[in-house]
Amino acid sequence: MSKARELAQKPNQPTGRKNLIINGAMNVAQRGTQTGHASGYTLDRWNVYTSSAARFTVSQDSHVPSGQGFANSIKLDVTTADTSLDAADFGVFRTLFEGQDLQHICKGTSNAKKLTLQFWIKSTVTGTYALELYDSDNVRQVTKNYTVNSADTWEKKIITFPADTTGIFSNDNAVSLYVQFGIIAGSNFTSGVASGSWASRTEANRYVGQVNAANSTSNNIYFTGVQLEVGSVATEFEHRSFGEELALCQRYYHQQERTSSPVEGVYIGIGQVNQTTQALAIYTLPVSMRTIPTLAHGTVGAGATSNYTGTLSAFYADNLHFSFYFVSSGMVVGDVIRIYNSGPGEKVTFDAEL
Repeated sequence: MSKARELAQKPNQPTGRKNLIINGAMNVAQRGTQTGHASGYTLDRWNVYTSSAARFTVSQDSHVPSGQGFANSIKLDVTTADTSLDAADFGVFRTLFEGQDLQHICKGTSNAKKLTLQFWIKSTVTGTYALELYDSDNVRQVTKNYTVNSADTWEKKIITFPADTTGIFSNDNAVSLYVQFGIIAGSNFTSGVASGSWASRTEANRYVGQVNAANSTSNNIYFTGVQLEVGSVATEFEHRSFGEELALCQRYYHQQERTSSPVEGVYIGIGQVNQTTQALAIYTLPVSMRTIPTLAHGTVGAGATSNYTGTLSAFYADNLHFSFYFVSSGMVVGDVIRIYNSGPGEKVTFDAEL
């Protein structure tokens, strides 16, 4: 069979990277385990959000479906249950996309493409779950339901979403699309009809049928192997190298954390003392970030003729470079100093998340 004929018989066959999801195999976890979690990023590019009383410990786990090529999953362990949901309660596991990465979907045009999502899930709670694509540029959404059939059993799900000829995604680095896996939903989000078609957002239609997966502290939910691709066919999961996946994640978040053995993530900049109370240092980020990142840090020190403990504050930053002041006292003007995380667990973070 000729190559051209072979490709013609596989209309959904990709010619480049096909998986729009970053870290779909849950291999990158720069932040580590999150405890008492209600809202924010957990494993890289994955966000758990709830407006209810439910709380989770979210961690990278080695429990995976057998024989599928995955080494990691994300585990959502319910640590504070919510057994009586208020009407406005809402909880999702989600990932977000820049509009400029979605232009080939042709959304809002006559050539709009279908999207197919596949994933593995293992949950203590059986029943109906809601999965939503939300277009924040045009306030449109589509919801599809799927069923967890057996408790505490890995199950693979494949869901195809229709094309949407209304509403073009903005061609920029801001968020345009949310992929949201329902965890809990109050009546404000479940009292309508899940049509399975794109429409202007109606809150009551968004999570129709969603079970309360956080109604007991005995509950766990695992996800891995998440792949979103153009077309109506779910193709084999695209496994990427750890290095490539890490670089994709570092566009949004990067941290230097000091470990104890071996000692890593110690040095975060080299600079020069320009006043007795401050030094100016520079740090080059590993990749160009989505936007100028926000700096945060724990205990930092500097070493030259003496060792100092101080604080960092931004002086100049772009998407790839970060200049900052190290502020302390009694420093010697002209000294070249190394700035470092002072002890195990201390870290400096650069955040450019959506």
